[in-house]
Amino acid sequence: MKRKEFIRNTSLLAASALFAQTKVFGFQADTVRVGLIGTNGMGWSNLNAILKVPGVQCTALCDVDENVLGNRAEELKKRNINVKTYIDYKDLLKANDVDVVIVATPDHWHCMQMVDAVAAGKDVYVEKPIGNSIRECEIMVAAAKKHKRVVQVGQWQRSQQHFRDAMDFVHSGKLGKIRLVKAWAYQGWMKSIPVQADAPVPAGVHYDKWLGPAPKRAFNPNRFHFNFRWYWDYAGGLMTDWGVHMLDYALIGMKVSDPVSVMAAGGKFAYPDDAAETPDSLTTVYEFDGFNVQWEQATGIDLGPYEKTHGVAFIGNNGTLVVNREGWEVIPEKGRMDAVSFQRSQDNGLDKHMVNFVEAVRKKSVEGLHAPIEAGAHIAIFSQMGNIAYRAKKKLFWDKQKRSFNDKDADQYLAKVYHNGYNLPKV
Repeated sequence: MKRKEFIRNTSLLAASALFAQTKVFGFQADTVRVGLIGTNGMGWSNLNAILKVPGVQCTALCDVDENVLGNRAEELKKRNINVKTYIDYKDLLKANDVDVVIVATPDHWHCMQMVDAVAAGKDVYVEKPIGNSIRECEIMVAAAKKHKRVVQVGQWQRSQQHFRDAMDFVHSGKLGKIRLVKAWAYQGWMKSIPVQADAPVPAGVHYDKWLGPAPKRAFNPNRFHFNFRWYWDYAGGLMTDWGVHMLDYALIGMKVSDPVSVMAAGGKFAYPDDAAETPDSLTTVYEFDGFNVQWEQATGIDLGPYEKTHGVAFIGNNGTLVVNREGWEVIPEKGRMDAVSFQRSQDNGLDKHMVNFVEAVRKKSVEGLHAPIEAGAHIAIFSQMGNIAYRAKKKLFWDKQKRSFNDKDADQYLAKVYHNGYNLPKV
């Protein structure tokens, strides 16, 4: 084959492959440049998922732990991906080679970083729960609307087909009258956190930037990186970590939003003397008109309802549908309906979620987003209600118009007090 023909044919093959790719994913592969804020844990998973989408490049990483930051940059370099690195996220937001920002920092940073990102003209993928208080969630919704940016929340189960199939069955009415919805997370991997003394800040860690608006305190290894989840200053425990996933589908299945009331009881029953603050065992009941939604959580054990570590169960007069990340099934009441055998999940929810997000970014439209900011805010607020009821130790009634409980013991938890010179963002 002549050289000119070879080059021409090779170019045609490449163009055909790109066309096939864009047809599969449903959008044109215009370059989208991504900056990641928070490079550990779920942030790294998010980045690897979005890099599978054609035309997406990573141009920047930001982390207050230079040890993690350096390791991630080196890992990318081995894949021929060269990035700029930043300690301060505000410097990353000034970069002209960043179109999209992934916010995957501890929960107490989500609001400020997401608001600053959309104000800087960036589209955002923000980890769940989107905020660490009800007021933060409301501010984040207002900021996305004001700046007209595309914001996707990391509720990636909303992109899994089997969850949608399960919801279609729930909505079909075949289960009969649904009187109770159970959602739960039993996490056997979560062991006791031994009490440790405060310690010097590790080399390479910019601890003041990690604390940010949280109360000033000495560095303690128990509170850093993954275990921040179990401390009220930074997060809300399993209620907001897993509750936002499971309770989200409880509400979708029942087509409801705000509860009439909420009450909760629990405590540190598994590990009463360990270092964590948030409850390791909790039962929360949300009252709706004609049915209840119940949340259960437990650490250190895996044998949850229906012998599943996590899930949502719609309990109807004719039968019960149980769904989780692995799949769904219907367990019938004897003689009232046919069983549905276990329908196993066939897709990767996180990968599909990123495809959905990038498509919206390229279209410059929030239409079709699987987890828009409003949905992420609503379920984060819903989960926060459970924690507030637990901490206030009383049954609470939600005033939808006033966006409060009209109870001083409960309303003190509606917003976080910002410290260290930081202020709650204003939109």
